[in-house]
Amino acid sequence: MKELRITPPETASPAEVFGILDANIRTIESECGVEIVSSSDSIIIRGEDPELARKTVEEMFRLAGSGQDIDAQKLGYIISLAREGVSYTESNFAKDVICFTHRGKPLKAKTMGQKKYVEAIKHNDVCFGVGPAGTGKTYLAVAMAASALKNKEVEKLILTRPAVEAGERLGFLPGDLQEKVDPYLRPLYDALYDILGREATLRLKEKESIEVVPLAYMRGRTLDNSFIILDEAQNATKEQMKMFLTRMGFGSKIIVTGDITQIDLPRGKRSGLVDAMKVLKNVEGIAFCRLNDTDVVRHPLVRRIVGAYDRYIEAHPEWQEE
Repeated sequence: MKELRITPPETASPAEVFGILDANIRTIESECGVEIVSSSDSIIIRGEDPELARKTVEEMFRLAGSGQDIDAQKLGYIISLAREGVSYTESNFAKDVICFTHRGKPLKAKTMGQKKYVEAIKHNDVCFGVGPAGTGKTYLAVAMAASALKNKEVEKLILTRPAVEAGERLGFLPGDLQEKVDPYLRPLYDALYDILGREATLRLKEKESIEVVPLAYMRGRTLDNSFIILDEAQNATKEQMKMFLTRMGFGSKIIVTGDITQIDLPRGKRSGLVDAMKVLKNVEGIAFCRLNDTDVVRHPLVRRIVGAYDRYIEAHPEWQEE
């Protein structure tokens, strides 16, 4: 058993760092396998290998000293980076503002994976963002698209999804066709409302500067000067994926997002996203950005759920075929 002692800097108090009822201490102890005892003038860390916890605590004091809040998601990512020998405060990944929401809140990448994803979108005409739920694939894509529309870099923003049932049946939903497909497009509307505001989004839809449509509606079109997002692309067939990618016109940019562990296609149908990752991997101008459980920015439990599924699938590859 080793013991490390840290003297808290004067720039931040232990209460700011360790949170309400020492919640952050409990998280560090659990994640790092240590015991932490805090007093007014020192912090003692005991464990077989207390170095990871020490780096984490020091990072937290630096963040608190610069006026930043430390929530559970951020703490989890600080620990993940520390495991890789990377400093959260020195990595600079969260400094660039992608855009501001309609409430004036700056949107930034929250993880290194998200920063690489944003950079890939900036520097490529076609970008695939592939990763599990909660990694910000769709939200960051919409943020980049909204920013491009605001800055008049494009004339139109088009968001689309395949209308594939995840256990439900489209035909049994009430209403006309638009009312039936709207539930599939709701996550895209939610992101637009959060970034642009509901009124601005509806106004831009009326002017046809924003389109939110099912993937089937894309056939036969050529889309110039547009920012086009295909969400839930794992549920597009290989024929639909080829159709979608060939809609691209001059001055346009395409982002394709999806999670290959959540394919809802009928048995025997090949996922267009999986197919594209093989066929297009060496095509110039196309970038593939893989996000993983360390990039999950929802509740910390989501990251653990994703990690558990990933480990199970790695050990039992036949499970996805069942």
